[in-house]
Amino acid sequence: MERVKTVIMGAAGRDFHDFQLVYRDDPATEVVAFTATQIPGIEGRLFPPDIAGPLYPAGIPIVPESDLVSLIRERGVKRVVFAYSDIAHVDVMHKASTVIAEGAEFVLLGAEPTMVKSTKPVISVCAVRTGVGKSGISKQIIQILREHNVTAVDVRHPMPYRDLLKMRVERYATIEDLDELGVTIEEREEYEHLVQAGIVVYAGVDYESILREAEKEADVVIWDGGNNDMPFYVPDLEIVALDPHRPGHELLYYPGESNLKRADVLVINKVNTADPAVVEQLKKTAAEQNHSAIVVTTNSLIELADPEAVRGKRALVIEDGPTVTHGGMGYGAGVIAAREAGAAELVDPRPAAVGTIADTLHKYPHLTEVLPAAGYSAQQLADLQATIAATDCDVVVVATPIDLSRLIKIEQPNVRVTYRVEDAESMGVRDVVEAFLGQHGLI
Repeated sequence: MERVKTVIMGAAGRDFHDFQLVYRDDPATEVVAFTATQIPGIEGRLFPPDIAGPLYPAGIPIVPESDLVSLIRERGVKRVVFAYSDIAHVDVMHKASTVIAEGAEFVLLGAEPTMVKSTKPVISVCAVRTGVGKSGISKQIIQILREHNVTAVDVRHPMPYRDLLKMRVERYATIEDLDELGVTIEEREEYEHLVQAGIVVYAGVDYESILREAEKEADVVIWDGGNNDMPFYVPDLEIVALDPHRPGHELLYYPGESNLKRADVLVINKVNTADPAVVEQLKKTAAEQNHSAIVVTTNSLIELADPEAVRGKRALVIEDGPTVTHGGMGYGAGVIAAREAGAAELVDPRPAAVGTIADTLHKYPHLTEVLPAAGYSAQQLADLQATIAATDCDVVVVATPIDLSRLIKIEQPNVRVTYRVEDAESMGVRDVVEAFLGQHGLI
């Protein structure tokens, strides 16, 4: 039988996972390449033979998504599998139209074929868009579990930006673990605040192997999703977060709308900083789109370490990178905190931007008042430091979930912003989690 030549479109995450679960050992399929987008510098690598398996002794090349049409034509590709997240529905269909016009089929894999079943109860925390506050909700859930003497580990959506073979299964329990493995800013933003709270974090490339390791030390596994992707593990409780600062987006992005319709529990986060009328409309949308889901609300409490250091000052605000780049937000917790503290001005970072940071700001022209904390490589980290140093401001407001000053030198006075999630109403996440524990005989 001639193998079907296949390309998997991805962003160094779900693409690798789908390959391993669905195509790796399929003798009827030949994956000729992964394409890469969204994340700078992830193309030009090789998916290693040791993970790719015996059908791929030379590994699988990772090439830019811009090479897709030439790949289809030159390699006789007959199937293109779409495998990344947080992309507008219309853009998915533009890509599908291009693939179909070239004579190949365009495939969207379903949720169930790409999920691994755990031997332990699983709570998944996903979202309808990037930057809704999934990790904060995950942290809240783990803290509730701790109160009931239930051990949980946090398994994070893949961020394989380094050596893929070395990253096959990763376990982070201390800040030293993060330092020793040289994780990127983007990885630190997801892992560091959890590790500092004493939470063990797993991540990597091979998510079935990761799950088997996590099960050895967990009573409950928390799937901490990335972007607006679907869970990699079969959830026993499926929680999905919605954002009242981006109303309507829950119906406009893939696969966020699928998450909305699949969820057992819908959490409207950030209600304390949102328009109450928008929150009420979002509750109606949630009820219309998912009749069976429980709908609860949460506050995202923002704390500025020293408001007086910002009041009346010209502030450069540094926000979580993915939230304000492909997440589409023009602001985040840092902007909210700076404005509440009475900053005289939010400084535009674009005139001082250098190198890869200048490229990022050019790619996302809506970023006129914030600087994304992009640091996927040593060069990008150096460019971020240089951009901050060259920006004419009185104070730097750092709203990343990490202590950025540990990684780069910030010459100007700087103030950190932190945030945490708590229930906004009497019926909330706590009630949902405690009911789940009761159902599974854990309390």
